[in-house]
Amino acid sequence: MTFTERINSDIKNAMLAKEKEKLAALRDIKSKLLLEATSGSGGEVSEETAVKICMKLHKQRMETYQIYIAQGREDLAADELFQANVIEAYLPAMLSEEDVRAKVKEAIVNLGATGPQDMGKLMGTLSASLAGQADGKVISSLVKEELGKL
Repeated sequence: MTFTERINSDIKNAMLAKEKEKLAALRDIKSKLLLEATSGSGGEVSEETAVKICMKLHKQRMETYQIYIAQGREDLAADELFQANVIEAYLPAMLSEEDVRAKVKEAIVNLGATGPQDMGKLMGTLSASLAGQADGKVISSLVKEELGKL
């Protein structure tokens, strides 16, 4: 079952169960997938692209959640958090900070990094290898921290 088929199936189940909040999040995912499918040359969205879209949607929901909390709008914040949790179910498991740190140390040794001037080289390699498994901000902060120790 492809990612799109899974979303469509879950939309049907949410409609039958009358889960309006879940349905809203699933329809948002589906709309973004359809936009991606029609904007490119091919008609099908790859699993990797679908995961990137879901990561972006999850990040947007969490940022909006933080804004609502800061403004004292707990009612709206709860909706955003619920939708973020629905979207999170479609994301691959994220690596822990310790696992990311281990990958960063391994990349430093493999690439022969000697200091902060090698950050770009490390970020390029790590961003590609950890795509969908770790947030770019976490990777960046750990690379800076580890390069600062050299």
